[in-house]
Amino acid sequence: MSSEIIKVPDIGGDTDVEIIEIAVSEGDVIEPEDTLITLESDKASMDVPSPQGGKVLKVLVKEGDTVSEGDGIVEIEAEGGGDAGDGEDETSEEASSPAPDEASADEAPAEPAAASGGGTRTVDIKVPDLGGASDVEIIEVAASEGDTLDAEDTLITLESDKASMDVPSPHAGKLVSLTVKEGDTVSEGDVIGSMEIAGESGGGEVSEPAPAAESPSEPEADAAPETSDESAGGEPERKEVRVPDLGGASDVPIIELAVAEGDEVEAEDPLITLESDKASMDVPSPHKGKLVELKVKEGDSVSEGDVIAIIETAGAKPAPKKAERKPTEAPSAKRESSDDKPAAPVGRPSPEAEMAAHKPRDGKLVHAGPAVRMLARELGVDLGLVKPSGPKDRVLKEDVHAYVKQVMAGQAKAPAGAAAEGGSGIPPIPDVDFSQFGEVEEQPMGRLMKMGATNLHRSWVNLPHVTQFDEADITELEAFRKSMKAEAEAQLTPLPFLIKACAFALRKFPQFNVSLKSDGETVVHKKYVHIGIAVDTPDGLMVPVIRDADQKSLIDLAKESVELAGKAQSKKLKREEMTGGCFTISSLGSIGGTAFTPIVNAPEVAILGVSKSQTKPVWDGQAFQPRLMMPLSLSYDHRAVNGADAARFTAFLGQVLTDIRRLLL
Repeated sequence: MSSEIIKVPDIGGDTDVEIIEIAVSEGDVIEPEDTLITLESDKASMDVPSPQGGKVLKVLVKEGDTVSEGDGIVEIEAEGGGDAGDGEDETSEEASSPAPDEASADEAPAEPAAASGGGTRTVDIKVPDLGGASDVEIIEVAASEGDTLDAEDTLITLESDKASMDVPSPHAGKLVSLTVKEGDTVSEGDVIGSMEIAGESGGGEVSEPAPAAESPSEPEADAAPETSDESAGGEPERKEVRVPDLGGASDVPIIELAVAEGDEVEAEDPLITLESDKASMDVPSPHKGKLVELKVKEGDSVSEGDVIAIIETAGAKPAPKKAERKPTEAPSAKRESSDDKPAAPVGRPSPEAEMAAHKPRDGKLVHAGPAVRMLARELGVDLGLVKPSGPKDRVLKEDVHAYVKQVMAGQAKAPAGAAAEGGSGIPPIPDVDFSQFGEVEEQPMGRLMKMGATNLHRSWVNLPHVTQFDEADITELEAFRKSMKAEAEAQLTPLPFLIKACAFALRKFPQFNVSLKSDGETVVHKKYVHIGIAVDTPDGLMVPVIRDADQKSLIDLAKESVELAGKAQSKKLKREEMTGGCFTISSLGSIGGTAFTPIVNAPEVAILGVSKSQTKPVWDGQAFQPRLMMPLSLSYDHRAVNGADAARFTAFLGQVLTDIRRLLL
């Protein structure tokens, strides 16, 4: 008996890459290209396939280990190693006359009768090695009692807080009993059911090669073209890699290059990552080979059909092999997922059209493998929104990419921010047919309203908001303002006083005049004071910015605020007049209300909300006096500002507005 150690292949120069899944167990019979382990780095995940078929003698690694190129991962007994069972397998594959009889017998409903060992036996089905995990939840039961199964057909799907995995049938036969249900928890070695399989003492192992024997002519048919390709001179061939269908999107920027010239790439390895204002997606390699030329760089924009790279392949052998293998691999959900990928761009007509009619489901109960779930997390996709195309409603990688293309083309809703962050966000709001309750009229959201909604949602999800409430006594300020109306060249509303006071307060409390960089570790301190003012327009909210507000007089601030508000109403604001703000004021005083919680206008870290002033009795130490009180609501990013500073800021703001002479200090 000969054995061989299978080692980690070239993984693009990465070292110490983590194993997130072991796809085989000791005693498994595997075929060439079957997945052995799944690796995950901080950039991508990849399956490590078996270069040859045989029986797994020993698994040399476990989930959570880190490996590098050349490390041993599995010891197998190679096909043709001299074992009696192997000899029988070879004979059955090479003898062309018995094979069709055996295949037809396997396809018949009475599968156990096809075995020549005589009789059947019942075996227990146990939970395989879970990498040390215990009490893992069953999120799906894929088979029922009485079902006739092939080896490797999925029985149940497990999901922990780290990964999900399918538990396959260890034999071909009839499922006699299933002792678990959805929601149960299981551990390694637990008995989950029993099967009736063909054969006597060795029957279990005789039945396992049966799926391979169903189509013995196909592997030989595969071998023939490969041999002819090589004999015909399988010289390296250069192939162009083009941008696939982006669902109608064009000029999509490249945010990352995942490869470099000279790299060896596998089919489906990501080459570049694209990101529009709605979604991001990887562009995978359609071929296996050497990347000899990369025609784009980070920051370039590409459209469907653009050439992005040249790959040198070793002939056309792999493509027909996968095309021939795919129909025979149905029992293995994991192999379907990987083998279907190359056929996705040309084999499925318009998956986006199919996706449009799909109704959302509970993402936790979606049937998908760990690699697909990881891809969904990376792309911020809620799997409950993705239409599955695999067997038993299994979501494949191509389904996720099809959904992303829909989002980029504006044909599907982008996933909620919470789902994008953790992959387990709040379930989507269900679509309701409101016409059943009465007459309705549907109108699309305007561009401005849509942009505002997106920005506010992003800020609310990504910033830890806190709101500090206070009041300012503006009795004296209001008396001064009214007395200056005749002298002021522009209408002197309370807004210029608020702008001046906020600019003064930002100089005194510079921790409010900052922004956090996307790395979450860098604070940008600004030496200028630009104040944004929220303006309500018929089309939505706009925020023009007054620059250097701390250096301008009340009259200047009054004129500029009126001018910018007029431009906002007439849609004449320029881009530079809406950018660069340090702090925003949102005043609802002319409308009403006692208080509200404004949303911080990121990347700023604070916003002041102002409500309608009211005359209230205020105790002055001896008696209650009627005073005009202005409600203040300061919302702030708690990562940059602490609560004590926020209280000091609003208290100081109240003091300045109460006695505007403080602005002269």
